[in-house]
Amino acid sequence: MAAVVQDAAKAWDRAAAGWDRNTTLIRAWLAEANEAMLDAARIGPGMRVLDVAAGAGDQTIDIAGRVGPTGAVLATDVAPAMVALAENNLRRAGLHWTEARIADAEALDMDGAGFDAAICRLGLMLSQRPLLALQGILRALAPGKRFAALVFSHAEANPCIAITSRIARTYAGLPSDHQPPPGSLLSLGEHGLVSDLLARAGFQGVSVRSLTAPFRVPSCGEYLDFVRCAGSPIMNLLRPLSPKIQERAWDEMARELDQFTTPLGWAGPNELLLCAGERP
Repeated sequence: MAAVVQDAAKAWDRAAAGWDRNTTLIRAWLAEANEAMLDAARIGPGMRVLDVAAGAGDQTIDIAGRVGPTGAVLATDVAPAMVALAENNLRRAGLHWTEARIADAEALDMDGAGFDAAICRLGLMLSQRPLLALQGILRALAPGKRFAALVFSHAEANPCIAITSRIARTYAGLPSDHQPPPGSLLSLGEHGLVSDLLARAGFQGVSVRSLTAPFRVPSCGEYLDFVRCAGSPIMNLLRPLSPKIQERAWDEMARELDQFTTPLGWAGPNELLLCAGERP
């Protein structure tokens, strides 16, 4: 496993417990988008489905519910701690037709597996080489079967991510006024980029549409609590800094993010891209 992939796995291992602990919040945030993704992949009873970058298995449980015990679901993730949590969550849910396995999205090694569908929820943009990941997913599908993914749209439509990323990069001494780097949260948000990648990977009938997915919590502080324990990309940028400098960064984020406080609570704008295609 390449060093950059090992680093990513370790970073998500550190965020795994926080991500799992916030499952209820994440499910509420992504509920409509998640259903739209599963619909786009045309997941139904008896199907064999591949869930790439599955995290702690939240959406894997939804897939398992759709395919039922006559189907099968394989959840993969690069982070061992995430896979362990997914295994535990799937076992507790009694979903014996599911499996969780450690796998790098860029090196799935599942050519000819013949899956009936594949999905990737908010994981593809974190790949350093998303084209490789898409090519591997294509080869894992049976002919005529579909893949669907959710990624973040561009920075202007995701100001909370743009703000936290900019501030974290500034405090980390990294440039913050350029295009999102490969493997970052907004790396696939540029217009036409993800559709081009899907087509280059070999998918046909490619479609991309935007979905609004505001992040609603009672206060800005609660949003930042989520980012501080589950937002691995931001956590990882600030991790090498002293506790005092980290707190200054979090305080600056809080001041800027407070603009999204409303009389009914805090509502951070988010826009996702629902991307889909079919293996010829």
